[in-house]
Amino acid sequence: MTPPLTASPAWQALQAHATALRNQHLRDLFAADAQRGERYTLQAAGIYLDYSKQRITDETLRLLLALADEAGLRQRIDAMFAGERINTTEHRAVLHVALRAPRGADIRVDGVNVVPEVHAVLDRMAAFAERVRSGAWLGHGGQRIRNVVNIGIGGSDLGPVMAYEALRHYSARELQFRFVSNVDGTDFAEAVHDLDAGETLFIVSSKTFTTLETMTNAHSARDWALAHFSGDVSAVAKHFVAVSTNAEAVSKFGIATDNMFGFWDWVGGRYSMDSAIGLSTMLAVGPAHFRAMLAGFHEMDEHFRSAPFAQNMPVLMGLLTVLYADFFDAQTQAVLPYEQYLKRFPAYLQQLTMESNGKHVTLAGAHVDYDTSPVYWGEPGTNGQHSFYQLIHQGTRLIPCDFIGFGKSLNPLGRHHDMLLANVFAQGQALAFGKTADEVRAEGTPEVLVPHRVFEGNRPSNTLLLDVLTPAALGKLVALYEHSVFTQAAVWRINAFDQWGVELGKVLAQRIIPQLEADSEPALAHDSSTNALIRRYRQMKGA
Repeated sequence: MTPPLTASPAWQALQAHATALRNQHLRDLFAADAQRGERYTLQAAGIYLDYSKQRITDETLRLLLALADEAGLRQRIDAMFAGERINTTEHRAVLHVALRAPRGADIRVDGVNVVPEVHAVLDRMAAFAERVRSGAWLGHGGQRIRNVVNIGIGGSDLGPVMAYEALRHYSARELQFRFVSNVDGTDFAEAVHDLDAGETLFIVSSKTFTTLETMTNAHSARDWALAHFSGDVSAVAKHFVAVSTNAEAVSKFGIATDNMFGFWDWVGGRYSMDSAIGLSTMLAVGPAHFRAMLAGFHEMDEHFRSAPFAQNMPVLMGLLTVLYADFFDAQTQAVLPYEQYLKRFPAYLQQLTMESNGKHVTLAGAHVDYDTSPVYWGEPGTNGQHSFYQLIHQGTRLIPCDFIGFGKSLNPLGRHHDMLLANVFAQGQALAFGKTADEVRAEGTPEVLVPHRVFEGNRPSNTLLLDVLTPAALGKLVALYEHSVFTQAAVWRINAFDQWGVELGKVLAQRIIPQLEADSEPALAHDSSTNALIRRYRQMKGA
């Protein structure tokens, strides 16, 4: 029987080491090593990582790498790339890496190379995207498509929204894109408020074509479109396409199955933005830019698969997350992109990280006795500096930060970019080194204010620098965090690829819906709070 993780030699050694490490300040670590800012850096796949402001020593890194080895991380990586069914609770392979493998690669599931099928779907997506972008695809009334509305939820929404915002600089500006995910009718109503149905194309993204929120919004979209076309159901085929595997349900909805783009059960929703789920992205930026994004993903995949762990960027970032979550009691992780186009990147990472690693049992079904995923959050700089940075700098909680910056702006405008990057570097510096009471006094600060103006420092951060935000750069960044999540899960012995935690509330909602809609008072057998809330809502709606 495998001993508990917390009883393993590497874990025990890290625990003892971390106790001593807590008493070391980054000021002292930098003072003791004049080359620290150069030594604790890494360049891979066009990303420069400075992790020198982490609360680590060479011994910390040695122990973290020993933990990775003890966890069998190398074997887990090899198993994923080999198409083994490492998602054991759903008996599925985990092969999002196959979505961005180059044509001619060989990645097998049950002995079958899946790469040709991946590229067949990409080719169909590209042909469709070119028809829409060129104006060859016309709506039912003969109008050119000028509006694209993506209907999905979870990974079918967060990835496409993030990618569209991130790559808007490269998008076709004659097309406008909207995204609908919330079952709240306001989301749909506002998305189509000023659109002409004759110029609007809907992408309905649901693998099973049964997802409650997605299909509720899809049917509202269908009703909205048909109202414009006087109920002519033949219009649906010209204004709706599907990303799904359920051909029967798609056809019943009125969508031609020729315009159905599929994906596979070895693609998890939060890992699917580079599959057919990214159809809206391809429509926005075009097939060439979409394939460039895939190439960026693949470059980071190859780095993760082959680089020694000591020089492996996703591995190091994942291990640092484990260090702070389990040995420094850090409950959250901030991701702070200093690039306005990445404004939705932290929200995207929330699903990627927390739906993956928010688990309380191991692969073997044993309850964990350590913390798993921290809470990920963030906002673009510099807005966040005038909001929550106060807590990060002077609050009582330790919040590791990832700063993301770019050497060049896509919209150069005077001094703006120099000022932006100055803030990236200054914030990492301030978090690490702070300001002592003596330094505050030396500025002439009245003694009564000195405690308020002291910055303790010793707050850890990474700084990630890329040349410019291109489609390839976006792919590299997303893959970096995907594989960091994988690393964390391997160490914690959990399954990063199921999400049973989202099921219970959905099941209960399905039971409650008919009780809210019933014409007569329903018999309720929930807890007293839920029963009372249902009755109160029925009174509010006049039932």
